[in-house]
This record gives sequence, structure tokens and C-alpha cells, in this order.
Amino acid sequence: MAATNDVRLDEIDRQLVRLLVANSRTPNATLAAQVGIAPSTCLARLRSLVERGVVAGFGADVDLAALGLDLQALISVTILASARQRIAAFSAEIRALPQVVQLFFLGGSEDFIIHLAVRDTNDVREFVLDHLSAHPAVASTRTSLVFEHHHPGPTV
Repeated sequence: MAATNDVRLDEIDRQLVRLLVANSRTPNATLAAQVGIAPSTCLARLRSLVERGVVAGFGADVDLAALGLDLQALISVTILASARQRIAAFSAEIRALPQVVQLFFLGGSEDFIIHLAVRDTNDVREFVLDHLSAHPAVASTRTSLVFEHHHPGPTV
């Protein structure tokens, strides 16, 4: 179920979301103790957050470097004006590539930002040449290397 724009959260819900963002594997009893409610109440609130679309899933925060993917890059992509009808197909093609961590579809001067995780600069170069520069819908790209990445989570 998708979240609506008017989902109302009280302070307990906000605390639970912050705790889940920090560590989605925190046991229910620990969450309950940290926000000062009974475990059964906590479980009901967590289910409600999921049902209302506030919590869309529970995932792992993977250390990409531990997988040998020591380099991350953000690649901005502009699609040719004549290829606008290919945006959905381009998006699907890029999302299917194993090097792609995230894909952002944007409003503004650039159409996409691709978050890439690879071994080294040669892999970035090959990705750009093989999947972007050679793509008939791509007008231009701009690559930035990521030195550090911090994701503290939403402020709710």
C-alpha cells in the first residue's frame, strides 16, 4: 500500500521510524522499551506503519567496499529531446545493470542520476562507454566520484 501525503504520525510513531532507520533489525521488545510502550502495542504500531505505507520495507545496509566495490560514482544523464518516448525503456535498462545501486529520475536540466558501485575507475569508464555513450537516447553524461556517503535517514 502506498503512503499518502497526509499520513499522521504521533511522537511514538516518529520515534519508532527513527529507530528503524538506525537499525531495522532491532527486536520488537527493544523498540518497545526504547519508546516506553508494551511490546504488543509496539508490534501493532509497527504493523500500522507498514500498512499505511510509512515503512515500505526492511533492508540491509551493505558495505559495498566489503564486496570489492571500492568506488562509487554518480552519473548525471541527459536524454535527447527526440528520445523522450524512450525514458521508461532507458530507466528499465539501467536499473537492470548489476553496477547500479540506485537510479533517480529528475526534473531539471538532467534527466537521471545513476548511483554506481564498481571496483575502480576503469569500471566507471566501461560503464559510461558501454551503457551510456553508446546509447541512442543519451545526449550527455557527467560523472562525479563519491568520496564519502552518509545517510542519516529522515527527520520525522
